Amino acid sequence: MAVHHGKNGKVKLTTNVVAETTSWSINESVGVSDTTSMGDTAQTHLTGIPGWSGSVDCNYDPADTNGQNALTIGASVTIGFYSDGDGSGKQYFSGTASVTGLGRQGAMGEKVTASFSFTGNGALTSATVA
Repeated sequence: MAVHHGKNGKVKLTTNVVAETTSWSINESVGVSDTTSMGDTAQTHLTGIPGWSGSVDCNYDPADTNGQNALTIGASVTIGFYSDGDGSGKQYFSGTASVTGLGRQGAMGEKVTASFSFTGNGALTSATVA
């Protein structure tokens, strides 16, 4: 069984690593349309079109011009999520996504953080680094 430790994770925009990433998540879903009729003894449904969304959390780095600064509201990005680094033979997930949310948070005595949320625009794919 291959278990990955989060310390090796990465997020990339095309080939540029998003600096200071502390966590990422991706979620795939599909809508359903109820087809249950009166008198049926169990619910039935049809599945719709799948989609995906995700988020990335970072230590805020204003100098990360090709990573964090490229994640502006409404931007279309090609993004890759790597759970075990980006070395040859490693699996990753990628797709085109629209940046739908951006947050920054700072508190006295704490580091400043940034968070980004995405909605997929097309399929999320799984591949292996060449």
